[in-house]
Amino acid sequence: MPHFLIKTADVKENKITILDKDLYKHIIKVMRTKCGERILFLDENEIQYETRLSEIENSYFICEIEKQYKSERKLALNIYIAQSVLNSDAQTSAIQKATELGVKGIIPLYTDNCAVKESVIKNKIEKWQKVSLESVKQCERADIPTVFDMKKLEDVVKDYEQIIVFAERDAQSDFFTYAKENKIDNTKPILVIIGPEGGFSQKEFDFFKEKNIPLITLGNLIYRADTALTAALTTVINGVFYA
Repeated sequence: MPHFLIKTADVKENKITILDKDLYKHIIKVMRTKCGERILFLDENEIQYETRLSEIENSYFICEIEKQYKSERKLALNIYIAQSVLNSDAQTSAIQKATELGVKGIIPLYTDNCAVKESVIKNKIEKWQKVSLESVKQCERADIPTVFDMKKLEDVVKDYEQIIVFAERDAQSDFFTYAKENKIDNTKPILVIIGPEGGFSQKEFDFFKEKNIPLITLGNLIYRADTALTAALTTVINGVFYA
């Protein structure tokens, strides 16, 4: 069951009162939720509320809280993804998958072989944040990732000490081998960089080598960029915990 985001101020005396017009429309008018049916809510303090709809009025509704607890549905790693922006449907899929896999932030990356113009990317940030928010609701995630403003490689790497680039060309190691040989501090941010469908340019590969940023392989198969993102994040999550 998807959960809905509320404010702690909506909670009083074991009841949740929803006055928000959009939330009212979605739950009461679109979903046609009836009195007696269960609804999940999550507030900004990551408190999950299991409720039952008890009263519906013309502009608001009230739910009785049956159980409340701190939600544990979030990743115990500070992973950020910097991904060269893809064309529309693939980009939406990439943001959804990154959100479902628990990343703390998504950085739209403009690379030499990027499929989308800079001006288009800058106008899409708000839309992509909404895509991520909808994924949060669907997977009942406790925290909400941030979709940052567009950055270029030379800017994004300045903010992180632990950086992993997934690229088949000139790859030095697989991630499990790398994680065994190099201590990864899972209490600090980890930046995962994924390139475009056409791959990184020679200039960008030279940049990685100059900055001593490791190039990691995902194996013998060649993935589409949005699939590579999913595979890379899964690999890092498993590798950090189990290497």
